[in-house]
Amino acid sequence: MTDTALPLPPRRLHRVEFVALMAMLIASIAFSIDAMLPALPEIAEELSPDDINRAQLILTIFVLGMGVGTFVTGPISDAIGRKPVIVIGAALYCTASVAAWLAGSLELLLLARFVQGLGAAGPRIVALAIIRDLYAGRDMARLMSFIMLVFTIVPAIAPTIGAGIIALVGWRGMFGAFIAFSLVSTAWLTIRQPETLPPQARKPMRAGVLWRAVKEVLSLPMVRLSILVQTLAQGMLFAVLSSTQQVYDLTYDQGAQFHFWFMGTAFLAATASILNAVLVMRLGMRLLITFALGGQIVLSSLMILFEITGPWGYGAGLTAWFLWSTSVFFMVGLTLGNLNALAMEPLGHIAGLAASIVASLATVGAVIIAIPIGLAFDGTPLPLSLGVLACSVMGFALTRSMARLERVRATP
Repeated sequence: MTDTALPLPPRRLHRVEFVALMAMLIASIAFSIDAMLPALPEIAEELSPDDINRAQLILTIFVLGMGVGTFVTGPISDAIGRKPVIVIGAALYCTASVAAWLAGSLELLLLARFVQGLGAAGPRIVALAIIRDLYAGRDMARLMSFIMLVFTIVPAIAPTIGAGIIALVGWRGMFGAFIAFSLVSTAWLTIRQPETLPPQARKPMRAGVLWRAVKEVLSLPMVRLSILVQTLAQGMLFAVLSSTQQVYDLTYDQGAQFHFWFMGTAFLAATASILNAVLVMRLGMRLLITFALGGQIVLSSLMILFEITGPWGYGAGLTAWFLWSTSVFFMVGLTLGNLNALAMEPLGHIAGLAASIVASLATVGAVIIAIPIGLAFDGTPLPLSLGVLACSVMGFALTRSMARLERVRATP
């Protein structure tokens, strides 16, 4: 009789250290986007003086790269392990950051930002896989709540950090900060966190398996509807994010104080997650999504009415913009998590692969929506309000289709 040695479970870090490390890896996305917001005026002046709206593309192009990278990052980590993918992604991210630092034209900067987004997909997606490797059920849910609590701080303070760096060394210095952030988080992971996917648990990456998963994801009506609504919700988010600095700066002359306004928006919007946790068990995911989008239709309609019947004065305009833009971020906090959960409900048997496919499709689609809305900025919030209203109406209509599908399923 021979003894077969069973693989030992991966060693866990102390929970506090693990939460901090995973939050830092996931937050690299928010830092890479939000810290660049105060840099848009200087980038526009230096690289795109004839069309300042094009500077905002450095945000959406990064997100596009992240969306494309998300499609393959999960499957690759299933094949070769978690830590190598994070290290490779960080190397790509840092190399692209150097290229962006040296870019002499907006086109080269955009190319570097796209590659930077590809690299950033590694830490973002694989960090979630590491959490799934080590924790499950309520323990995982509790851990994720702590991680997301830490994560919400980054979008709030990133523009202030960015403004400070820009004041000291200019906008190109931001890419040095991105490199430092990536090197610290990657070194921390490499030194302290053991590999969580042992060789015997890895799955070879095959194009056929990936294609079959894509077909299965898109064959399910509820999943398709969830992806479409998620695409529209993220499209609203990225459109507002792209134009928010311009509105504060050019419309309301608040460029110097922008990062403080954004901090207020980020902290207020973060409370949506708390409200969602309280309400979702009572109302259900689909109904909560419907209420959030219906509310956004009302608020966006009021914002448009405010814009076309003005002027109402500087203070009233600034207050209306702050409240309305915050409502968009708040709406996203009430919808994205629930939409993702609805999409993943019938896909538990291919959860990791399906999560990459759903996130990639929704993110890429959202960028396609957000770019033309952002580029339509004309010195007022009106084009943005119209774009958000259109997305909200379409999203609301799709949730009604989801409700009809639920009723059909419930019919014996």
